[in-house]
Amino acid sequence: MTTDRAAALSLHDLTLGYERHPAVHHVSGHFATGSLTAVVGPNGAGKSTLLKGIMGFLRPLAGHVEWHNATPRQAAYLPQQAELERDFPMTVAEVVALGLWRILGIWRPLTTTLHQRVQEALSIVGLAGLARREIGSLSGGQFQRMLFARVILQDAPVILLDEPFTAIDHRTTEDLLAVLERLHQEGRTVLAVLHDFELVRRHFPETLLIARETVAWGSTAETLTPAALERAQALQEAWNEQAHVCGRTLPRTQARP
Repeated sequence: MTTDRAAALSLHDLTLGYERHPAVHHVSGHFATGSLTAVVGPNGAGKSTLLKGIMGFLRPLAGHVEWHNATPRQAAYLPQQAELERDFPMTVAEVVALGLWRILGIWRPLTTTLHQRVQEALSIVGLAGLARREIGSLSGGQFQRMLFARVILQDAPVILLDEPFTAIDHRTTEDLLAVLERLHQEGRTVLAVLHDFELVRRHFPETLLIARETVAWGSTAETLTPAALERAQALQEAWNEQAHVCGRTLPRTQARP
């Protein structure tokens, strides 16, 4: 969060919740353009909720998200695998081609050039030769590789990933981390919800640690300290699921309708 780079998106006293019960409380800060940030915290700490709020899938209870030089519609968002329908009768190539929807719209067929882009994306993620495979026949790792290929084709300036390496094998994780590093090196802003702290320390320069509220946010080395992790766990254990929305809200000049 402490950087001289321009912000890709900013959080202003952001509070999110469900049925008026807060799940994320008064988070403020910004993600720098081109940054690679892990979002971590205890189970149930509001990590996935935060990503949904950033994307606009949840209306803030207080505060707001400010996008700079992009919009949520221009971002690539990859939810948890558990939220995705795997029995839909589509091929791998058809799912990956959905990443071209901004170019194609709904009904336009793939041109030869765009078909080649689909094949190239599949090759990058290690799925060359599986374009015509039904998605229901894929392993968990293959399914995630396919979704990363779709992200590649979206060509988005901002990428949000919710637990992208959960329940996949080590080889797939390493291959997809290489893809993620490639996207980062291209100057894209990447946020990823993660659970593996060692993976975060090895691959993510910046970390946001939350436990319904911000515990620490900055360089990974300064954020993932024993004291900060202990505080996050204590905050999460003390959380009241039936808590009302806190009365501390934004000044009226900053509030969003």
